[in-house]
Amino acid sequence: MDPVLSRRAFLLTSGMTAAGLGLEIALASTPATSSTTTTTTTATTVHTVASPRGAAGYRRLADGPGWRRVTRTELAEAKKGRAERRTALACFVQFTDLHITDVQSPQRYEFLRTGAVSAWRPQEALTAAGAVSLIEQVNTLRYGPATRAPIGFVMTTGDNTDNNSRIELEWFLTAMTGGRFTPNSGDPSAYEGVQDSGLGLYWQPGSGVRDIDKRAGFPRLDGFLEAAIREVSSPGLAVPWYSTIGNHDQLFGGAYSAAGGFFADLATGSRKLFTLPASEAAAVYRALRQGPDPTGARLREAWKRYKAKARTVTADERRAPLSPHDYIAAHLDPAYTGAGPVGHGYTRDNLDSGRLDYSFRIADGVVGISLDTTDRGGDYRGSVGSRQLAWLERTLKTHADDIALIFSHHPSWAMTNLVPDPARPHDKRHSGQELLAVLKKHRNVAAWINGHSHRNKIVPHGGFWEVSTASHVDYPQLARVIELADNHDGTLSLFTTLVESAAPHRTDLTDLSQNGLAALYRELSFNAPGLESALAGLPGDRNTELLLKRR
Repeated sequence: MDPVLSRRAFLLTSGMTAAGLGLEIALASTPATSSTTTTTTTATTVHTVASPRGAAGYRRLADGPGWRRVTRTELAEAKKGRAERRTALACFVQFTDLHITDVQSPQRYEFLRTGAVSAWRPQEALTAAGAVSLIEQVNTLRYGPATRAPIGFVMTTGDNTDNNSRIELEWFLTAMTGGRFTPNSGDPSAYEGVQDSGLGLYWQPGSGVRDIDKRAGFPRLDGFLEAAIREVSSPGLAVPWYSTIGNHDQLFGGAYSAAGGFFADLATGSRKLFTLPASEAAAVYRALRQGPDPTGARLREAWKRYKAKARTVTADERRAPLSPHDYIAAHLDPAYTGAGPVGHGYTRDNLDSGRLDYSFRIADGVVGISLDTTDRGGDYRGSVGSRQLAWLERTLKTHADDIALIFSHHPSWAMTNLVPDPARPHDKRHSGQELLAVLKKHRNVAAWINGHSHRNKIVPHGGFWEVSTASHVDYPQLARVIELADNHDGTLSLFTTLVESAAPHRTDLTDLSQNGLAALYRELSFNAPGLESALAGLPGDRNTELLLKRR
């Protein structure tokens, strides 16, 4: 790869890229007729998808044609008449990689944009408004578009936040459970980040500076920053939701362990670095990419070398990092119960042990298993420990008569980091290929559902499907409805349907309301310089019917 930092390479480098709870989710076995299996809704991408207008420059979005549903038969034959026979077993929504971001945190890496224009997102200040709009969309959906079964719950598959930050977690939990919050830190009355720095390196929406983004066609939007840090109101999800942790939720910058106090001091301190020489940015990237560099030694060296160039901002203790114990405790806080369940999958057993793996009852005959694939030793890539694999084996054997759905943040191809956990140095780490081998041994596994890569990708693995979904921070901004049905012919159907947020595809640049900002969030993400164009995946990675054998 080119040593000059690309957006996708950087995102992949920085990490973007308790046993059973026993809570029953009310989901009746819903008969699906031939009419219901072809039913679509205007709230999904089967009907319409945001599409660009124009051929070059800053492109506006509008309503475009939807993505057809593709039937995939690599694992089982699509038998005739199955639509008339099938009954729904489970229906839920996957959120992944929301990356709700405190864009003013001194811990952030915007300065790597000196290495490549694509290393910073112009849309990041609007992550909160975008997440709330997605929640509003799910509340509107109510039913699965393929089986018409009621949506039973939402599962997040990690990178709910961006900076392993206490304040970001508070924003995420409030958005999911309902309430008001202000996505602002530091000075309560002003924005103190890169977008009012006067530097042409970043989009300066409220000034006449001819920054590199305006030269690419980005508009001047007076009042944008004031609107971006204004109070946000969320209705909260109307259905129960569960939480799986990602590397950005647990590690500094999604890549570095808690070793040393440098990153904690940086996050809560009053000095923020806005720029680095391009050569330094490239060197930091190489250290991340070629790693492991679990304690961020190369980044710390660069920061200290150029700290005299850092600017003074308002310190904020709410930006403090979270331990696994803190993360679980926050989920267990009754203030964040919302539609439930208490803890959103995590229990007192998780709190006492510090482990973030759990299982839960999805419906009669269907169990969910949430795995923590983040390596606490550091690095953006994932793995699991021997203790986790042993727990997973026991859990799958206990539920041998149930259909099992596995949830994690990392996909199999991104689990290549075997750095030991500092708290358990003798607990061997295992790769995604090793985890696949374990799952293949258990005939009841139907799907492994994950995120992290910010890309739609669906892969067959012998007897089950691996379903990875694009993020809600890069374009396309998506969540996925997943429906499991029994065809009563020896096969199951796993339906996957992508959904966008409730914000309109057409953006009114004069509308800085919460809904207007959510629409702008999508349009800015489409126009972000250097964004990889293939994140939507192929048609068979989007809206699908995935056949597999009933075992």
